[in-house]
Amino acid sequence: MNERSEFEKLVRAVWPPVVFGVAFLGLWELAVNVFDWKPYFLPKPSAIWGEFSDNVSGIWDAARVSGGNAVFGLVIGTLLGVAMAFLLMRFRLLNDMVTPLAVALNAVPIFVLVAVFNNMFAITSEVPRRLMVTLVVYFIVLVNVAKGLRQVTPTHLELLRSYAAAPSQVLVKARIPHAVPYLFTALKIAAPASVITAFVAEYFGGSQNGLGSRITANLTANTPAAWAYVIGACLLGLAFYLVSIGMESITQQLRGGAPRGENT
Repeated sequence: MNERSEFEKLVRAVWPPVVFGVAFLGLWELAVNVFDWKPYFLPKPSAIWGEFSDNVSGIWDAARVSGGNAVFGLVIGTLLGVAMAFLLMRFRLLNDMVTPLAVALNAVPIFVLVAVFNNMFAITSEVPRRLMVTLVVYFIVLVNVAKGLRQVTPTHLELLRSYAAAPSQVLVKARIPHAVPYLFTALKIAAPASVITAFVAEYFGGSQNGLGSRITANLTANTPAAWAYVIGACLLGLAFYLVSIGMESITQQLRGGAPRGENT
């Protein structure tokens, strides 16, 4: 009975976006035919799918490059963000110093930072793109996890202190469990953002071997081919997002269905 209810729940969650997607693509195809839009203006979904099918290996190769940079930046940015959140929670002075700098750095446009990183490393290096992804992910994780660590219910803290709990025990028993949902909220934002940052960074130099550079190369010459690479980028971002949701679901089951944190 449990398995059946889970299956029905999955079907209820999946069928609305599937129906909407099919209807949207059908209307898109119809509009191009009815209004006779030229391919350089907006190609047909059928033409885009044809390009995608004919160039799966090339799209996969480009997706591996962009995806590899996104994974690297996502992992390192998450680890750095979590570590810094713990430090900011522990040292108020450090929090007052670092938080404004983090906000200011996050406000700097991507193309400025990528240009600086490209000048620091070889033109064929993937390091500038990975550094850019790391910075974007770092800020998202830092803000969310820091909020989760600090916004613990005062009643819980008072109860632990009434039992003479050490700061480390308060951290383990109250702050970390409260911050876990906030971490997964951050990951659901950071996962697709890491993919977007990875291929946007490719527009500003470096090896022309990722999704962003391939989209740029095909945008003026062959629009359906460019859209085929866009499909690859969308699928890559969706895969990252689904992995983050899967990790959150597994963690919730292990923790007994704890509620999710809020978005910042």
